[in-house]
Amino acid sequence: MAKILITAFESYGPWKANASWLALVELTRQLPAQHSVTTRLYPVDLAVVQHKLEEDLAAQFDLVLHLGQAPGSTHVQFEAIGINVTRDPDTPSATGRALVTDGPLALDSQLPLENWSQRLGERGIPARVSYHAGTYLCNAILYLSHYTIQQNGWNTRAGFIHLPVEISQAASHPTPLPSLSRETAAMALKLVLEQVDSVV
Repeated sequence: MAKILITAFESYGPWKANASWLALVELTRQLPAQHSVTTRLYPVDLAVVQHKLEEDLAAQFDLVLHLGQAPGSTHVQFEAIGINVTRDPDTPSATGRALVTDGPLALDSQLPLENWSQRLGERGIPARVSYHAGTYLCNAILYLSHYTIQQNGWNTRAGFIHLPVEISQAASHPTPLPSLSRETAAMALKLVLEQVDSVV
């Protein structure tokens, strides 16, 4: 039985909901019985996330999957790289700072992202591997997960999945946005979990 942690984010800014949490709640209704799954809802606050992430990773899960929403995305995106930089989203012109002083410039995911993307595509769910998770919280949680696991010598595998906004979010948005139903997003995650035994 694999020990799995899946995290999602709270709503933020103009968004009254977060597609990552909507998908995760839907997923909990159909979790594979062969795995032990823990879920977490993180605030959109880097300092708080860093603290909570350290606590959660110390439990040494076999697999950690972080979820976030990517407004404007047309696909489920499997993020391949976390970079050692963060920028304040409220001041886009500000110079970025390192997440970890003297840490590696980037850390790569060791998960079979291409295989997962292909599997989703075969089931009619648009998916792709992405090589840029942004420069704020989504990237930070991916990089810090890899870094913390590496520094402690744990066997945990970690990854980040960006989801398009949910249909209900798109419907209330002032301009057209691509979207994915929470049911389809949850099915995408379930298809990933069905492949866990081959990676842990």
